[in-house]
Amino acid sequence: MKKIALPAEGIETLYGAHDANLKHIESLLNVDIRTQGSELTVEGEPAAEQRAARIFDQLIALMGEGYTLANGDVKTAAQLVVDEPAVDLRDYFLKGGQRQGTRRRVNPKSVNQRRYLDAIEQHDIVFGVGPAGTGKTYLAMAQAVNYLVAKKVSRIILARPAVEAGEKLGFLPGDLQEKVNPYLRPLHDALFDMMDSEKAARLMERGVIEVAPLAFMRGRTLNDAFVILDEAQNTTSEQMKMFLTRLGFGSKAVVTGDITQIDLPTARLSGLVEALKIVKDVEGIGFVYFDDKDVVRHKLVQQIVKAYDAHSNGSRPGSNG
Repeated sequence: MKKIALPAEGIETLYGAHDANLKHIESLLNVDIRTQGSELTVEGEPAAEQRAARIFDQLIALMGEGYTLANGDVKTAAQLVVDEPAVDLRDYFLKGGQRQGTRRRVNPKSVNQRRYLDAIEQHDIVFGVGPAGTGKTYLAMAQAVNYLVAKKVSRIILARPAVEAGEKLGFLPGDLQEKVNPYLRPLHDALFDMMDSEKAARLMERGVIEVAPLAFMRGRTLNDAFVILDEAQNTTSEQMKMFLTRLGFGSKAVVTGDITQIDLPTARLSGLVEALKIVKDVEGIGFVYFDDKDVVRHKLVQQIVKAYDAHSNGSRPGSNG
């Protein structure tokens, strides 16, 4: 049994609505947590009790340093300590954070997300590969905006290959801008989440932020830019080589993609899959691979995904599953 003394101020945030955070930690660590005033009693396996104490000790220290816990921070902290017991939560909640000119604080919510942000700081080219919802594009966008605000780069270029679910641009109605828009909408959405929409629109008008199909980059050399290539699994070999050789002085490139969601015709090799093999030993390139544990979703969605997985695995032709 372990007793943990909590500061009187901020207890509601630590506990969560209807003690939701405590219940989450109980199920995560398989412990029983009882509350008495500003003291917690944790009961379970000694190692689990120790981890619970570590979660609360670090959260209390963060609050003592002036950090205001946001909704979901306690659950994120608990998961981080479970994934990596020696973790220092200050690296996740105090490092980086919100900069002037950005709308929100962006904190990594998993060990791989922290590695990803560190890799972008340390390398000029970074590949972020993994399933949807792992924050690959969102975090890259946050870094790009931070770099622009800090004047480390003079512009941001966001690109996507215009291939999606078997559709070709020619079959869509409208002029080129209208045709391109559906493909680039997710990049616009992430950008406007980071930055005031009026300011972002002004920067786009001036060409400081450019959102364009990958094909628009042919023949250009990009100096002093932060370039994000999103949905890179849908690039061809030629497009990927063209993109990687566009990088100029003072530039950074982040390539994101999910190699399980390739929408290219079956005969075409994904430029991302090929590049991961070709440049894997090139010094100065960072690689971060995300998995299902990094998916930042509502808890109900995680349960739904698990239920569908269980159903798929349990179903057989002719069965009632």
